[in-house]
Amino acid sequence: MPLTAHKTYWLEHAWLGTHVEPGVALAVSADGRIADLRTGVDTPPPGAEVLRGLTLPGLANAHSHAFHRALRSTVQVGSGTFWTWRDLMYKVAQNLTPDSYFALARAVYAEMALAGITNVGEFHYVHHAPGGAPYADPNAMGEALIEAAAAAGIRITLLDTAYLSAGFGQAPNPHQQRFSDGTAEAWAERASALKPREHALVGAAIHSVRAVPADQLATVARWAEEREAPLHVHLSEQTAENDACQAAHGRTPTQLLADHGVLGPRTTGVHNTHLTDADIALLGGTTTGTCMCPTTERDLADGIGPATRLQHAGSPLSLGSDSHAVIDLLEEARAMELNERLRSRTRGHWTANALLAAATEDGHAALGLPDAGRLEAGALADFTTIALDSVRTAGPPARLGAETAVFAATASDVRHTVVAGRHIVRDGAHTLVPDVPAALTESIAAVRG
Repeated sequence: MPLTAHKTYWLEHAWLGTHVEPGVALAVSADGRIADLRTGVDTPPPGAEVLRGLTLPGLANAHSHAFHRALRSTVQVGSGTFWTWRDLMYKVAQNLTPDSYFALARAVYAEMALAGITNVGEFHYVHHAPGGAPYADPNAMGEALIEAAAAAGIRITLLDTAYLSAGFGQAPNPHQQRFSDGTAEAWAERASALKPREHALVGAAIHSVRAVPADQLATVARWAEEREAPLHVHLSEQTAENDACQAAHGRTPTQLLADHGVLGPRTTGVHNTHLTDADIALLGGTTTGTCMCPTTERDLADGIGPATRLQHAGSPLSLGSDSHAVIDLLEEARAMELNERLRSRTRGHWTANALLAAATEDGHAALGLPDAGRLEAGALADFTTIALDSVRTAGPPARLGAETAVFAATASDVRHTVVAGRHIVRDGAHTLVPDVPAALTESIAAVRG
């Protein structure tokens, strides 16, 4: 990702983690980091780029399946469950090629930039051609995603995913054959050929305990540990998975992961919806993270995860848009709190500051970027600006900008997105992808079949 020369931004208002500060000058160094940040700057310094509204650290989308964007609205016809939704997902997955996936992911990542997202965790498991034959480049699909992020101007943590079976003791079904490397050892060999770039990190993922045999879980965990890379796993999203795991192994998915060395501070469980008290204690005690995806969890009728209990137990929270029913990290933050209000019938489980932390600093940390997600000297110069004068955000005083962002603003209120000091979204328009809706329309049509 090209980096800009030294420049200065003047932020009309900035969220600094604990409060909103008016008049902030932010200097960007040539290597794309925040060189200096000064408060109490009432007027823009000469030559500074002016960002009016509320500037936040860049948002981190900690869980994405880019091709699921092609399912938006079509899966809202009729009724069903997660499992019937999955059948429709398989049909789209079968139509992906490296070229069509690049085009679709570029458009989806551009949509993310328009929503203030500067870093995406792509949970990537469509590795091979239909039928399971590797491409000439066995990582052609992963490389397409890495290049798509660069073309859209955002960072990516490619969470290359081991997906080896259809269920406990079951071979991959015909749709899943292109997901599988056969064994965890073969997965590790292929994933090892992926290299990080200036805008891209490479991590690992276990699709789920049903998709990776228990005796191969440690291979994936060891690969991530040796590289000090993030490791993510879909965990207890569905009660059927819990029941099948109990039948096969006599323990919960969380306990199974713990027994094979998967849990730990670089690991993030995605969803963590249907957990026992012992599961929560295990996740918290090992500081394993939790990525909540509330818009997808409600869209698929998965249930409401015990986010408050997990955080109190010691599990850091991050947020993801997962199936991209919508791409709006502010809505994910809002939904996490509001879901808990509906369940508990009490208000105020998280402050606006805490919810923004989940969407920024904690999300970046879950993706292997602990030096992102804060507006401070030395951090990556990734930030986004939300309008405070839209029909949704007008009225409240600027000092309540965090509350306005979380409980009133939407992705439509994003005016600017800056990555490594480079303007990717300016005045609501993407600077690299001229017509994002057209790019989405064309790329989705190509994979819908």
